[in-house]
Amino acid sequence: MLAEKREKFKPIERLTGKIFSKLGPSPNQYTLNSIFFGIFSALSIFYKEFLLGFLFFLLAAFLDFVDGAVARYTNAATKKGAYFDTIADRIVEGLVYLSLFSLPLPEIFLPAKYWIFLAFFGSLMTTYAKAAAKEKELISEELKEGLFGRAERMIVLALALFLAIFNLKFAIYPIVILAIFSNLTAIQRIKLALKS
Repeated sequence: MLAEKREKFKPIERLTGKIFSKLGPSPNQYTLNSIFFGIFSALSIFYKEFLLGFLFFLLAAFLDFVDGAVARYTNAATKKGAYFDTIADRIVEGLVYLSLFSLPLPEIFLPAKYWIFLAFFGSLMTTYAKAAAKEKELISEELKEGLFGRAERMIVLALALFLAIFNLKFAIYPIVILAIFSNLTAIQRIKLALKS
């Protein structure tokens, strides 16, 4: 949903690109740094240091925004950079979800590990439904429609990590929401691709 309103965030993106382009790193270096912070986040979660896990995850997500903002501001956006950014996104998400498997989260209708798997699977399928539709030439422009795009998924995953700081049991609720809505988004995108 937020991706469809991207134009409203353009002034913030432009300001971010302007500020961070002056600091020196290239867009790809910002992307690489987001992976490092994703690794630190996953390790922190694994060792039950939830405040650190949350903060590192926020930094990884922020750098994911910065890399694109800098690339567009400096006219340095490339297909390879966009590809690397997408791969980095999946790496960070995958590492965080992997670390969640180590936690003693409560069962809600299903064991927590199934909800974690479904959340990650839905995230992958949402991205893959978009990529496959373009690769198979069903669409000419990227599918960005849907309930839970990348931004929504990152916000809800961050909420799960934030709640874990106060009570680990609460973290399962955003994960269940992710599991349901990311898979619904994948189905939405598949239907849109087949209709086009």
